[in-house]
Amino acid sequence: MKITEVSTYILRTKMDKPFTSARGWWYKTKNAMLVKVTTDEGIEGWGEAYGPAEITKSVVDTLLAPTVVGGNPFDTDILWEKMYQRVEDYDPQGFGVAGISAIDIALWDIMGKALKRPVYELLGGAHRKSFRAYATGLYFMSEEGDFTTPSIEEALAYQEQGFTGVKMKIALPPKEEIKRVERVRKALSEEIELMVDANHGYNLTNALLLGKEFEQMGLAWFEEPVSPHDLNAYSDLRSKLCIPLAGGENAFTRYAFKEIIEKRAMDIIQPDVCCAGGITETKKIAHIAEAFGISVIPHVWGSAVGLHAALHVMAALPPAPHTWRPVPMWMEYEQTENPFRDHLVNEPVVHDKGYVSVPEGPGLGFTINEDIINRYRIA
Repeated sequence: MKITEVSTYILRTKMDKPFTSARGWWYKTKNAMLVKVTTDEGIEGWGEAYGPAEITKSVVDTLLAPTVVGGNPFDTDILWEKMYQRVEDYDPQGFGVAGISAIDIALWDIMGKALKRPVYELLGGAHRKSFRAYATGLYFMSEEGDFTTPSIEEALAYQEQGFTGVKMKIALPPKEEIKRVERVRKALSEEIELMVDANHGYNLTNALLLGKEFEQMGLAWFEEPVSPHDLNAYSDLRSKLCIPLAGGENAFTRYAFKEIIEKRAMDIIQPDVCCAGGITETKKIAHIAEAFGISVIPHVWGSAVGLHAALHVMAALPPAPHTWRPVPMWMEYEQTENPFRDHLVNEPVVHDKGYVSVPEGPGLGFTINEDIINRYRIA
C-alpha cells in the first residue's frame, strides 16, 4: 500500500456566544484543520492539527505532504521521523509538529481500516473501554459584570446532565477568583469533582496563593497555573502544594515532555494528540510518564477527529500506577458550541451519564459527514 495524496481542509464557523479565558483573546470562531490521506488501494484516513489552521495547513501542504507521498502508511515510525527531520531545525515545537500530528493520526486510521480493526487494538489493546467525562467550560462570556452566577448555573447544568467532573476557567485576581471558585464548589454536589484551569495566567506568587486555597476546597487538580516555559516555577510550586498540578497541552514531542517529567514539574501531563506529535508520539510520551509514575490525561479541544484519536490512545494507556482498583481515567469533554465536534462525523462521541465509550469501528471508528465539510470549508 502506498500513500498517493494528502489533502487539507480548513473548516470555520462563527460563535453565537464568543468567550475568553486567561489568555485574553476572544474566541469568535471555531476552526478545524483536517487532513485526509489517500492510498492507492482507495483507503482514506483522517487526522487533525491543533492550532492556527492556516499555518498548519501551509506546513502540511508545502513541507510534510511531499515527504510522505509514496510511503507505506504502515511505516508510522519511519514516516514520523522523516517528517520531523523536515521541521526539527526550524520548528521543533510548534506548527510543524501539529502538522505531523494530523498526518500521523490519519495513518493510524488507514491501518485500522485496512485491517478492519479499531486503532486501540493496533496500539496493544484496551486497558479500559469507557472513561469518566469531565465537562470543560465556565469560560468568561463578557468583559465586565457578574462572573460567578453564570458559572454556578453552568456547572449545575453539567451536573444535571450526569457529568461527574467539571473544569472551570479562572483568570480573575486571586481574591476574586477564590470567592468565585468557592461558590461553584459549594453549589455542586460533593460527588462532583471540580478542576480549575488558569491557562498559565498567573505568576508564581499568585499561583501559590491560589493553590493553597484550592487545596482546602479539595479540588481535583490545578491546571497550567504558571507559564509553560518556566518549569522551575512548576517544580517549586509542586514542592509547596498538595493539590495535583496539571499541564502540557502546550508541549510538543517526547523531548519537551522528557524535560517536564525529569524536573518533576507536574503530577498530570496533558499531551494533545493533535499537536504533541500524533498517536505515534503520544504513546512514546506516555511510556516515559509511566516509567516515572506520572499520570497522563490527554488534552482534548477540537473536532470529532481529534476526539476519536484521543479515545483510542487513552484506551491503550496502562493504569498508572498498576493497582487492584485503578482510578478511572478522565476524558476531557469540551462544552462550548462546536459543530465540528458534534456533527462532523456520522458516529459522534456522546456521553451517557457522564461516561464515554471508546469507538469500536475500523480505524478511528467514524465516517466523515461530507455535508459538514462542504458547508463549513473555507480553504
